[in-house]
Amino acid sequence: MGRFACVAILLSAGFLTQHIEAAEPLRIIVFGAHPDDCELDAGGTAARWVKAGYKVKFVSVTNGDIGHHELAGAILARRRTAEVQAAAKILGIETEVLDNHDGELMPTLENRKEITKRIRQWNADVVIGPRPNDYHPDHRYTGILLQDSAFMVTVPSFCPDVPALRKNPVFMYTEDSFQKPNPFVPDVVVSIDPVFETKVAAIDVLESQFYEWNPWLAGYLNEVPKDKAERKVWLGKRLASRYGSTANRFRAKLVEQLGEEAGKAVKTAEAFEVCEYGSQPSKAELKVIFPW
Repeated sequence: MGRFACVAILLSAGFLTQHIEAAEPLRIIVFGAHPDDCELDAGGTAARWVKAGYKVKFVSVTNGDIGHHELAGAILARRRTAEVQAAAKILGIETEVLDNHDGELMPTLENRKEITKRIRQWNADVVIGPRPNDYHPDHRYTGILLQDSAFMVTVPSFCPDVPALRKNPVFMYTEDSFQKPNPFVPDVVVSIDPVFETKVAAIDVLESQFYEWNPWLAGYLNEVPKDKAERKVWLGKRLASRYGSTANRFRAKLVEQLGEEAGKAVKTAEAFEVCEYGSQPSKAELKVIFPW
């Protein structure tokens, strides 16, 4: 369903009405702890948003300067920033890497202000990031910082140098598999089949992570092909398995959203859960945010 086909059912809706009436593109900002998290968690959906005419920005809250077994510091941070910039061009989005050290992120007042300012500067309608019960401290604290910003983005006297938002965005979580204290329960599952090759291409340019660091860390570095074309095919198979697992995990939700035939046909997917902070979208508003 196209976004503007929803106008009639959204005339009385809250935070999205101004965009529908003014024909303004929806604005989404995605936060990840490291330069590759946003691309992994929402790269496919971002590509679909761009095709729908929406504006998307990825923000890495740390610079990733220890995420490698042979490189570290400024050299690695510059390399990883260049990689996500290349990925952003493929996805058609904007991207930013904040200058916080990898592995040292804390939910400080200073960082809360930085996150709040970025949400305001983007004039975000939707804010997405990890849940605060993730395995990695940087991921957890990114989630906490987003929660801590979820009200403050509307308070004019907090960070008064950047105008406060008049409407609180919808805050959403990206998928994880952690069960305690509570499991991830998706409100929306997005088929990324139409843009899967675009997602593979975006992940392919994150070479330091997917052909070096992660394979070394998990003990399969010897499996990575040397030839660039071959390793991209190899990566594509791994990503098909990863996001195929998401589609299978939430198959019932896909069927609920798309109908039995279309829902069962989805091969790869990304999933999102509405945070209880921020604006609470109606089903109609979710269909505007995810118009597929």
